[in-house]
Formats: sequence, structure tokens, C-alpha cells
Amino acid sequence: MRLFLACVFCAVFSISFSQEKAYTSYIDANYFKGNIALHNNDLLHLIKGHPEGYILSWNKKTYGFKAWEQRYNYPDYGVTYAYQNLKNDVLGTVSSLYVHYNFYFFKRHIMLRIGQGLAYTENAYDKVSNFRNIAFGSKLMSSTLLMLNYKKERIIERFGVQAGLSFVHYSNANVKAPNASINSMALNVGVTYNLEEEEPEYITTLRDEEQERFTQPVKYNLAFRTGINESDIVGSGQFPFYIFSAYADKRINIKSALQFGADVFFSNFLKEYIYYRSVSHPEDNLSGNEDYKRVGVFVGHELFVNRTSLITQFGYYVYYPFDFEGPTYLRIGLKRYFGDKWFGALTLKSHAAKAEAVEFGIGVRL
Repeated sequence: MRLFLACVFCAVFSISFSQEKAYTSYIDANYFKGNIALHNNDLLHLIKGHPEGYILSWNKKTYGFKAWEQRYNYPDYGVTYAYQNLKNDVLGTVSSLYVHYNFYFFKRHIMLRIGQGLAYTENAYDKVSNFRNIAFGSKLMSSTLLMLNYKKERIIERFGVQAGLSFVHYSNANVKAPNASINSMALNVGVTYNLEEEEPEYITTLRDEEQERFTQPVKYNLAFRTGINESDIVGSGQFPFYIFSAYADKRINIKSALQFGADVFFSNFLKEYIYYRSVSHPEDNLSGNEDYKRVGVFVGHELFVNRTSLITQFGYYVYYPFDFEGPTYLRIGLKRYFGDKWFGALTLKSHAAKAEAVEFGIGVRL
């Protein structure tokens, strides 16, 4: 699997050479070393050394040929392959592949990279051979990469440097228990190499007032989300869930919209968990037939970047006969629009820092 992820990265990198040169691109290679952050005391036995690894990226630059590129200060986008040795025989090594955006600040010397993708480990939890690994319940996981770097390109011909902080998160979002997850904080240093000799000039066609002037009536959204997940009880089984959502949004400017709506949750893992609690914890005074359905209302924000948008939502259960992880929930993720109305979504639902499910969704914005 590690070889497969590396091959996918190389294939995307190779395709870049055959594209039209309206945009230029560059590669960067980084070495990082740091620590596993202690966000859960149950992970103390897994924190032994200083994880290290490398990050390889291909980046496509933008120059303002499209309006959204100018609004976001000419970001880069591309793919990243990362390899990390967690310095622990229980955790082993992890390989991951991301799609990412680079955003720039302070005259383009500060770069913020945000990447989301998949990770693979050979050392997942096994009740016989690897029962101590409560961090990774499955070999395939989701992963988030953040990098905040100082960057200077073309110091020596096409070569440049970058250095700063990196954050890597691995979790299967409770697709399978256990799922304590791992967060790594590290220092990184690397080199950049521009693949073209020269670069075009940045285009500025939007005046400041035009960047924010935007009007749109209230839009109404319908969405359906699904997936599988498991409670924290190892071996309790994976079950499908179904979520129906309806919400309104109002664009407040060209970049942002505010949301208000409701969710109805049909989480079958919760039905099994209620039965488990009724049998194994008689002090809870549960019959085992309590309603597992939940209804929540939420407020949210949507940040539009080209045809992709970032959504964040904060919800409160107005109906939850069985109290599971408290009355509030969070959702964060990405939407991708196909045309003017239809969209797909990949989101994470959690209670504070505790993930409940990764959601795959489709919807329409009317």
C-alpha cells in the first residue's frame, strides 16, 4: 500500500509535465521530526520516541487568470505524499496521500498548507497480535496535514527553502474501534524547486470593492449523508447510518455564507450500543428499547473557494432520548459543486474532539 500511494503521487507529478504551461509548478521535499501530542491519557504507553519522516509535494501555482485566484491571494494547489515513522513497534509507520491548498500571507513569505487525504498503516489494532494499538482500529484511515512555513523561492536559480511547523492527524473517524487517533507536532525543513525557468506576472483585475460586492437570495439545501461506524466498544460491530439534512444559507459576500438548518440522525450503531449498556450496566436502568434516533438544529458557515467549499457547523440535539456524548455536535468538511445546484460532500461529525463518523453525502442547493 505504501508503494501504491507513492506511485499515485508520481503519476500525478508526471502528468503535470504534459499539461499546458499557462500555469507553472514546483516541487518541494521536506524532512520533519517532532512529538506525538498527548490528547488522551490512554495513549501514554504509545509515546516513546520522536516521530520523523518526509513530505513530498507537487504544487501548481495560480496567477489570477480566474477571479477566485485573485480573491485568495493566488494560492497553490496540488498533491502531497508523506511517510512517517512513529518510533514505536506498536504504531509502526504510516504512509499518506493528500490533496492540498497553499495560502500565502506577508508578501508571500508565510505559507499555510491545508491537506486532506488517506493514510495507511500495517500496524493496525489486532486483538491477538497488536492489542496495545488503541490508536488505529483499521489499516486505512483519514488524515489531515497542516504546515505553517516561512518560504523563499529561487534563492539559487530554481532552488529555494522553506521551514516551519507541521501537524499530522490520523484517525478512522470511528469507522472501526478502537480509534484513539494520533496527532503529531513537528518541525520541518525543506527545499523547493521550480519546474519552469520563468513565471508569468500576477494578474490584478478585481478592484477591492469588487472582491466583496455580491448579492444572492436565500438558498435552500437538501442533503443525504451515509457511511458506517462503530461504537467505542471493540468488536461491537460496524453499522450503517443515515442522515437527512435541510438548511437555508445566505451569502454575506463573495466568499462566505451563513447557514441554519436541521439534521435527523438514524445511527444504527447507537441502537446496538443502547442494548449493550442495558445488559452490561444494569445501574443505567435502561430497557434496551430506548429510541436511538436523534434530531439536531445547527448554525454554520460555508467558505467558497472556486467550486470547492469548506463547511463548519455547530449543532444542538433537540431530541435525543438516549444521551450519547452530550447534547452538542460539530461538523466540518468539504463540498464540491457539480454545476450550479448539485454537490457532493465529505464531512466529519464529532462531539468536541471525539469523532463519531465520517459522512459521505450528496445534495442540492435550490
